Amino acid sequence: MPVMKPETKALAFLVSAIDPSHAISAVSERGELLGIVGFKTTEGGFVGGGLREMTKVYGPVGGFWRGLLLSVLERPVEAGTLLMDGIFVSASARGQGVGTMLLDAVRLKAIDFGLARIRLDVIDSNPRARALYERQGFVALETSETGLFRHVFGFRSSTRMNCQL
Repeated sequence: MPVMKPETKALAFLVSAIDPSHAISAVSERGELLGIVGFKTTEGGFVGGGLREMTKVYGPVGGFWRGLLLSVLERPVEAGTLLMDGIFVSASARGQGVGTMLLDAVRLKAIDFGLARIRLDVIDSNPRARALYERQGFVALETSETGLFRHVFGFRSSTRMNCQL
């Protein structure tokens, strides 16, 4: 995402802001990370961090404007809902069922929490992910355009999807 560049600082921010208790990973028998899915509940989320963490990495000015821009993408957790907070499958593992396994694991996590649905947002530049979500029972609810922010975020729109459990 262009707003998080340079990559070294983005990685530094993520290291400080990730909460592994809100993630599920897929690892090969050799210990290679194949994929990860993050989620958000009322108890917290996969990628936390706020203005304080952002300014520690990017400085006061850089952290402030990035924090303001990223707040546009903030999605509140709804009652009875597990909010998927991102999914990643390594390029070498794509097409091998890793994404499906991660979605199955997130589904089980939501059930364990006693939740009724899973919500996610998928960006227009990732049609493979959207196709996977639809195969897994997610239904598109609404699409939001980013407008002029498309240059900052790197995508034109996102579609909100739900899956009833």
